[in-house]
Amino acid sequence: MVLTPIKVSAGDIFSHGRLRVSDNKRFLQHEDGEPFFWLGETAWLMPERLNREEVGCYLNTCHNAGYNVVQIQVLNDVPTYNIYGQPSHDSNGKLVDSQFSTLAPQIYTYWDHLDYIIDTAAKNDIYIAMVCVWGSVVKAGKMNVEQAKTYGTFLAERYKNRKNIVWIIGGDIQGDIKHEVWETLATTIKAIDHNHLMTFHPRGRYTSAHWWSQAEWIDFHCFQSGHRRYGQRMNDKTYPIPDNTEEDNWMYVDSTWNYHPLKPVLDDEPIYEGIPKGLHDANEPLWQASDVRRYAYWSVFAGSCGHSYGNNAIMQFYREGYPPAYFNTKQWYDALRDPGFNQMQHLKQLMLSLPYYERVPDQTVILDNGTQYDRLIATRGTDYLLVYNYTGRTMKIDLRKITGTKKKVWWMDAATGHKIFIGEYDNGIHSFTPPHTSVGTEDGVLIVIDAITKRVW
Repeated sequence: MVLTPIKVSAGDIFSHGRLRVSDNKRFLQHEDGEPFFWLGETAWLMPERLNREEVGCYLNTCHNAGYNVVQIQVLNDVPTYNIYGQPSHDSNGKLVDSQFSTLAPQIYTYWDHLDYIIDTAAKNDIYIAMVCVWGSVVKAGKMNVEQAKTYGTFLAERYKNRKNIVWIIGGDIQGDIKHEVWETLATTIKAIDHNHLMTFHPRGRYTSAHWWSQAEWIDFHCFQSGHRRYGQRMNDKTYPIPDNTEEDNWMYVDSTWNYHPLKPVLDDEPIYEGIPKGLHDANEPLWQASDVRRYAYWSVFAGSCGHSYGNNAIMQFYREGYPPAYFNTKQWYDALRDPGFNQMQHLKQLMLSLPYYERVPDQTVILDNGTQYDRLIATRGTDYLLVYNYTGRTMKIDLRKITGTKKKVWWMDAATGHKIFIGEYDNGIHSFTPPHTSVGTEDGVLIVIDAITKRVW
């Protein structure tokens, strides 16, 4: 393996101030009003499996691919060991750190390595979204209320002044399993750290609002739409959604906004590029780049404040010598060239190129909509509207939903971000058949702009 550091021209997004929830409670922004579109990359095992050089190269690559958030597991077990063999806890379950352990101060501890990850991410304009402890660890009884209080105090004191932290409570678990541990961990951190946002990562096919809609500590909600294809129920008796809606991740945005008070929401764990459909059967086909694009656009156009991407090889940082999970065979550094990993930036760029806070989902824009893969999804502002089309089918769109008597129309290829000007149209209802601009792909976005705005793409 050869890793070459990439030169980064950081824009210092932290100069805009801390992250906060927007005034309309639907988006995230910086203190100075600058929009923050969450584009997350899933790097669960980075603290365990990457050395310092690899951390730098990986985060460089994420920065250049447009990611501004990287999601990690702080603890995958008690203890968790990093690549240098240093544990997070001693044999008695006590936190190991040079400040209060029997280790010599010169030891590069587990927490020193986490510090390095966070600081390197900051140099790359990236927030580290820290899942404090994975849900299965707590479920197994390896962290109780008192330990959660000690651990939460440790984390908050250590990282409250870092500029690039987002706290994630939970980790692929229901909020009513060890509820008191999650509540204690969250409130302990929040009592000390007033600088950073906090959310909860739930089990698949759940939204955090299901348990935590009234919790004062949660700033925005996450859902995990999961990895199953349509019809893949897999005998799960606790399945909380209707049959044959497994891939409809847009519906979680709607269901989360049914809870009050209103808070921003995003899909924190959709399908992963390169993972088998349903996870557990090697004979199932793998999710592809077009699938991860569809999940991203469906969720964001439904009203999400951003989106998290995942890749089977990258999330576990697989390389020869490690046992692969979910039948993965690709080295993590090779997966950095996967198309889906590099195509998420086109969505972020599109969202930030238009008036941000006025954007709302609006399905009334679409006439004669379809279901499942043929479902179109629309979002609009005052003078623009966007329609995502996965299959490239002809669509009938009501242009009267935005201002202007004349509308200019483009088609954006979701795989490349390339835009083609289709023409200028009078107000009214029009049919559009997307041009096919990429070999082997169909999906893209119809972009309609009030002609008087004179926007140039």
